[in-house]
Amino acid sequence: MHTAAVITVSDRSAAGTRADESGPLAVAALREAGFDCDEAVVVSDGADSVERALTAQVLAGVKLVITTGGTGVGPRDATPEGTARVLTREIPGIAEELRRRGAAEKPAGMLTRGLAGVVDPHGVMVVNLPGSPRAVTSGMPVILSVARHVLDQLAGEDHR
Repeated sequence: MHTAAVITVSDRSAAGTRADESGPLAVAALREAGFDCDEAVVVSDGADSVERALTAQVLAGVKLVITTGGTGVGPRDATPEGTARVLTREIPGIAEELRRRGAAEKPAGMLTRGLAGVVDPHGVMVVNLPGSPRAVTSGMPVILSVARHVLDQLAGEDHR
């Protein structure tokens, strides 16, 4: 069974002034898909906190990490910048498809700056999702449609 983790990036949720609604949705989707996934970790906005949280999950041996939040254009939205510090190779097609679907649902969906990629040599896949529950509900099927294939490829298995 592959391991997964969810990191919610939100100043308000980290401060306890707003409940994390997106993280639990991602956790539920991962568990339903057969991933071993703990409850979501909540961190403050900012590239440094995102980089630290991602690095901790990579070093813990988690194979799929989903972040939710911090992908927009607000002053504190720096999830892509923190993620870029950890990724060794991007998978732009995943991020492009997430943006395409998001924009089809709502014009503001094209404003997400989320990244997707892998962390070598650890064999980890990382995907940024926007922080809205709707974006997580829409995005998780996209991620799950390719996640096992990516993880198998990272583990050295042949193309199927």
